[in-house]
Amino acid sequence: MANSYTQLYVQVVFAVEGRQNLIPEQFRERIEKYICGIISNKKSKPLAVYCNPDHTHVLIGLHPCVSVSDIVRDIKTNTSKWINENRFSNGKFGWQTGYGAFTYSRSQIDAVVKYILTQPAHHKKMTFAEEYIQFLEKFGVEFDERYLFLGSE
Repeated sequence: MANSYTQLYVQVVFAVEGRQNLIPEQFRERIEKYICGIISNKKSKPLAVYCNPDHTHVLIGLHPCVSVSDIVRDIKTNTSKWINENRFSNGKFGWQTGYGAFTYSRSQIDAVVKYILTQPAHHKKMTFAEEYIQFLEKFGVEFDERYLFLGSE
């Protein structure tokens, strides 16, 4: 084929180091906008972002030349540095090393966007740990609970 045509939608979920509540509500929207800028600079489209106090959900329309691991690394590295430089968090801010990445079809995008943007209501019913395990099970990802939330960057 002469050209490449893709449709790549990925939801990425990652936690604050130690799953601490280090993302203050008063800075949440600024952090989300910063994440959108990082994604846009990687030739990709930010479709939804929500920073909970202890974890973040991002839905990305991924450009085919960008790997999931590279974009997650860039988001986490740059936001950690930016949050610390701007003192948006008490103490040193960092993300845990790992992340979850889950793909969706175009027909699912509206539902995923709604899910991400309604995180506060969702987390009145379920903890982040419960939510994350539910994602892993739904997508058939094998895991060991002992290692889900260890490590930092």
